[in-house]
Amino acid sequence: MAHSNKQKPEVPNGLIVVSGPSRGGKSRWAEHLLSSQERVTYVATSAHRSNDPSWDERMRLHRERRPVHWQLREPGAMLAECIRTEEAHHPLLIDALGGFTAVHLDRDDHQWEQEAEELIESLLTRICPTVIVIEETGWGVVPATKIGGLFRDRQGWLAQRLEQHATDSWLVVQGRALNLTQLGILVP
Repeated sequence: MAHSNKQKPEVPNGLIVVSGPSRGGKSRWAEHLLSSQERVTYVATSAHRSNDPSWDERMRLHRERRPVHWQLREPGAMLAECIRTEEAHHPLLIDALGGFTAVHLDRDDHQWEQEAEELIESLLTRICPTVIVIEETGWGVVPATKIGGLFRDRQGWLAQRLEQHATDSWLVVQGRALNLTQLGILVP
């Protein structure tokens, strides 16, 4: 027998991190957290993929799930700038940081850290809830390519940096959301 808990948690102001593996329900949970808000800006970070019907289908499902009154932004590489231009008094949902990380893979480590810190600084200027989805990539096999390893390592580093500033943090696995803020202890 499947258990269902439709309870909506209270969404605090500040940064709310939602992480988890692929196809675990991260985006649905992030959308659920903000579903009762009158106005939400949804920031999609993924680049368009030509000739990829499965990706097109995935994006279609995301669009259909979102309330029609939500605003959509697609900033490409300019995520921090996009966040700074949005009204700080309206909720923001950023889905997901894999697109941000991927677009900056050509940067050296120093440039990457500057991009990530600029992103974090822009997030910290916000007053209302800012829900940010980040993919957990380190649970699977070790990437066979250097670029795959770089992506995995940068995502893990970024997730830990965001967690240092998060008001609330969720891990979504197998369609279940776990509140890490309540359950977990920060690693020193």
